[in-house]
Amino acid sequence: MNAPFLTDDEIARYERQTVVPELGEAGQRKLKNASVLVIGAGGLGSPLLLYLAGAGVGTIGVVDYDTVEISNLHRQILHPADRIGVPKTESAIATLRSINPHIDYVEHNFPVNAENVGGLIAGYDIVADGSDNFTTRDVVHAACFNAKISLVSGAIQLTNGILTTFKAYLGAPHPCFRCLYPEMLPAEMTPSCAEIGVLGPAVGALGSMQAIEVIKELLGIGPSLSGTLAMYDAWRADMHHVSIDRRMDCPHCSAQMRAA
Repeated sequence: MNAPFLTDDEIARYERQTVVPELGEAGQRKLKNASVLVIGAGGLGSPLLLYLAGAGVGTIGVVDYDTVEISNLHRQILHPADRIGVPKTESAIATLRSINPHIDYVEHNFPVNAENVGGLIAGYDIVADGSDNFTTRDVVHAACFNAKISLVSGAIQLTNGILTTFKAYLGAPHPCFRCLYPEMLPAEMTPSCAEIGVLGPAVGALGSMQAIEVIKELLGIGPSLSGTLAMYDAWRADMHHVSIDRRMDCPHCSAQMRAA
């Protein structure tokens, strides 16, 4: 999409947003011309997708391969109860279109793996990962690293979440996913929400913050979370930050340094 102007309807729709000093109409046009791929149309993906669509990101890709289940409904607010059994991508896009018909929505109804992820992310400006397993997060990061695409990554269990941005392709000092997790984590260290539970509003809060980080990266405003892990504790209403160091022995970053 290459839209140099906003329509009258878009000007009215985004009026409260364009008066934000860091955005303005120029920033709104940037959002309209931007494309974001969201991995997962579940707990994190629901608020993330809703707010990206509401904000006016021009092209939004939605990736998922599950169908809506009744146990999803307490936190996956994209999906109403009458869509149980419907593919999440289909349900998500139906909801998003009802909120903002000006967006181009792209449906990717299949599981993400090492073989297809490169083609999946190609052409998008930024990727936002809200998937619920370590293996998917790892292969998505590797593809983004190789394609030089920034990745905004979120994860949550129970009432605690983490959020960061990876763009180690820019070189030092930016760390990558494997700087944070040098080794693949075993399954028992990354239990699913079905196994240990999750609080719906906590997921909503973190997914909303993830949308903000995507918008910041698209507009190039505010401090990036690259190199910083934001840690959210819902019960304490607390967000604190820890630094992520770029590891000299990281398999991704060390290969990049050798090639430089």
